[in-house]
Amino acid sequence: MEKREFQTMEQTYDERVIEIARVAKVVKGGRRFQFRVAIVAGDNNGRVGLGVGKANAVPDAMRKATERAHRNMHQVSIYNTTIPHEVLGRVAGARVLLRPASPGTGVIAAGGVRAVVEAAGIRDILTKSLGSANDLNVVKATFLALDQLKSPEEEAAIRGKSLHEMLPFWDRRKHA
Repeated sequence: MEKREFQTMEQTYDERVIEIARVAKVVKGGRRFQFRVAIVAGDNNGRVGLGVGKANAVPDAMRKATERAHRNMHQVSIYNTTIPHEVLGRVAGARVLLRPASPGTGVIAAGGVRAVVEAAGIRDILTKSLGSANDLNVVKATFLALDQLKSPEEEAAIRGKSLHEMLPFWDRRKHA
């Protein structure tokens, strides 16, 4: 058998633990307990992923979650330090509203939403979590919202407008 070596550039990711939960499976003899860990990993430059791992011990579950987060990376459309436009993500009963913010606003978010947007590299954003407070569903709704984002250039081409008309209002004032 031939031995192959792969050279990979080890990239550092911003990893944040969203949730550590003890879950139970009811079986004939009682309950079997495991740990479920949800981790968000991002490169602070527009790529972010979610990983969920389950195991009998927390460290094993964290390792699995981290590996899955690195595999499930998504590219997010970012405009300067914020997002290009407003979006709403929905998963089950959780709804997450993401709005662009002018430079200097910071990340106005909490919990899982904050972890996701900071790991993605977004510095200025306004968010609101509506409906369910289930951590995992809120994070999934945030990912759905981020996947809906389109760059201003892409949206301008679709709508047949100039790029200037697609910019956020604080940038349109600068160029006027």
